[in-house]
Amino acid sequence: MEIPLQITARDIDLTDAIRAEINEKAEKLDKFYDRIIRCKVAIESPRRHQHEGKLYSVHIYMTVPGTELIVKRELDKDLYVAIRDAFRDMRRKLEDFASEQRSDVKYHAETPRAVISTLFQDRGYGFLTTPDGLEVYFHKNSVVNGDFNKLKIGMKVRFVKQAGDKGPQASTVTIL
Repeated sequence: MEIPLQITARDIDLTDAIRAEINEKAEKLDKFYDRIIRCKVAIESPRRHQHEGKLYSVHIYMTVPGTELIVKRELDKDLYVAIRDAFRDMRRKLEDFASEQRSDVKYHAETPRAVISTLFQDRGYGFLTTPDGLEVYFHKNSVVNGDFNKLKIGMKVRFVKQAGDKGPQASTVTIL
């Protein structure tokens, strides 16, 4: 961190053990993402709840390049649990931020397309031909929405390929 960790408390006296716990968790975040500019932790015990007893809230304000990440963990009976949960939530936010910075985007492969080349309506199966010439078997049960009877040779379809006993077969066939 460029600016040292700041810990503030309202309506509560922080012990050395609590400060050490917060420092340890902040150092772990700093090791995880080394571009943290500032981290401020605010702990308060806003009120004593009638039935619950003393409750704590932990807020973490973290400045990273380009934005500020904020976690507000509201009212927990155990201060250590509130601290742990707040830092766990901040780590998740930091992971999301870091993956955005790295431009980690999941791309899903496009579902293969094919044309119905052979159809045996009376036997309940047929064959698809992909643009690269691969012939893929399909059964009437693999046709989405039970549209097998609507199929005609030359129709364009989308399918999910899997390995079959005698070669590739379509587990799902959808009419385009």
